[in-house]
Amino acid sequence: MTFVFPSKRGSGRAQRRPILGAGVWPGRCFTAIAFGWVLLLSAAQMGRAEGTQIPSGAYRVAGTVVQAKGGTPLARCRVTITDLKNRQSNKFAITGDDGRFDFHVPAGRYSLEGAKRGFISAAYNQHDQFSTAIVSGADLDTESLVLRLAPNAVLTGRVLDEFSEPVRNAQVTVYREDHSTGVSRTSTYRTAATDDQGRYEVAPIDEGTYFVSAKASPWYAVRPMSSGGAANTPPFDTSLDVVYSVTYYGDSTEADDATPIPVRGGDRLEADIHMDPVPALHLLVHVPEGGDLPTLYKPGFDGAEEPEAESVQSIAPDVYELSGIAAGRYTVRMPGGNVAEPREVNLSSSGELDVSSAKSTSQIKATVRIAGASSLPSDLQIVLRSSKGKMSYGPVDADGEADFSDVISGKYDILAESPTQHFTVVRIASEEETTSGHTLNVAPGTSLSIELSLVGGAVTVEGVAKRKGKWVAGAMVVLVPKNADDYDRIRRDESELDGSFTLRDVIPGSYTVIAIEDGWDLEWAEPGALTPYLKHGQPLEVGSRSPATIHLADAVEVLAK
Repeated sequence: MTFVFPSKRGSGRAQRRPILGAGVWPGRCFTAIAFGWVLLLSAAQMGRAEGTQIPSGAYRVAGTVVQAKGGTPLARCRVTITDLKNRQSNKFAITGDDGRFDFHVPAGRYSLEGAKRGFISAAYNQHDQFSTAIVSGADLDTESLVLRLAPNAVLTGRVLDEFSEPVRNAQVTVYREDHSTGVSRTSTYRTAATDDQGRYEVAPIDEGTYFVSAKASPWYAVRPMSSGGAANTPPFDTSLDVVYSVTYYGDSTEADDATPIPVRGGDRLEADIHMDPVPALHLLVHVPEGGDLPTLYKPGFDGAEEPEAESVQSIAPDVYELSGIAAGRYTVRMPGGNVAEPREVNLSSSGELDVSSAKSTSQIKATVRIAGASSLPSDLQIVLRSSKGKMSYGPVDADGEADFSDVISGKYDILAESPTQHFTVVRIASEEETTSGHTLNVAPGTSLSIELSLVGGAVTVEGVAKRKGKWVAGAMVVLVPKNADDYDRIRRDESELDGSFTLRDVIPGSYTVIAIEDGWDLEWAEPGALTPYLKHGQPLEVGSRSPATIHLADAVEVLAK
């Protein structure tokens, strides 16, 4: 296998732009019309992006756009400056051969973003959804800024069989490791299919850590026709009754053993996958009269991946044979009216699949109340977070209710989410008991009706991050709740050019404010991850009668990671 790591790297997010595809139309008229539509569309897009022009002002914001690795100036980059008080008000400039840009703006706070074809768009000092704001009108150098862009990365490779021949039309899945929620989660990023040379390509991709899997069937595989165990079963070459397991880069068949692929800006990485055939399993399943067949799921990064049984045959009344399954760990789940909890099985040989002992799943109806609010946000939803980090979402309807079906027994954190405001669950009431906090234990086969009491964040905390009396830009500022289990109360920001930061939608409680330099890859939502920093932080009490904005009297000392 080959795995090449070029040295380009950078920061930011991959640029997302609509792709205009054009067919080949004969005649100049059609060409002119198509070209005109492209111009109109481009003008409309630019108009929407630019909004209102920022008026010219007395303060200069200038600098250079460079490649993130090596610092080479980048010509013909589009640099946009946006007023943070009015995001519809902005200006743009195109860099010259020296990569320079220059704006004259009034005093204020601005975001600065660069974009160039073939590069990952990025804001100034960007980390995930945060970046450092440019502050003009203060005693700061805003005339020698360096905006770094990383080239787009490409992930490619081949899927090969046991003879090192290409596997055509293999389903390739690329997964990405994500730390933006404070815990490490790996989920599906993009999919592709191999061509007649067995090659796949995924581009452009952001910086980060990735995994790749391939799923295919041997082209020569043949399944025997079952005769229900009858003696007149026709002769069959069992060596052709084979299947490929889902295979990850690193040639493992389990997600836990997959080899990670670190990607940096400008990388072109080769990640080949080799697939080896294994004997296909044949499973006999007895189902209740009129019932449905169970579904086998292969555990993967983002929950479960359904394998394809190449054939399902009825061999007797209410008895079926599932064929074309590779040995390994699976989750079995009954569908439809026979709703039962998933059950873990380790299949190593053909035989009978027992599905009779599964527990029933539960149903939850949650009624939502927000303290001091006469109505609920239309975009509010309730989230059940399992002990393994899996999320189940239930939108809150006009009656203030959210429903969950097929809930597996266990312990859950109940969270409330809205794009417009932060909330936390402070109390859960049922017919049996009322408990404080947001933890709920669900028994198998139950139907629960609960009432959730929510508190909305209404306080803004403002402060300044410093080290040895000097402002620090780009630090990760975290508002840490006293109770480590209340991770939904954590608030974050990135310090601006003058060290200032703003933590919004803070919910009443006891907190510590900390600032960490280069702390963006910390799993800050994991219990204990921020504990070493707390003794150097600034304590803060937020009450129900606190002012709408709290200004920290003392600067928060920036700590090394």
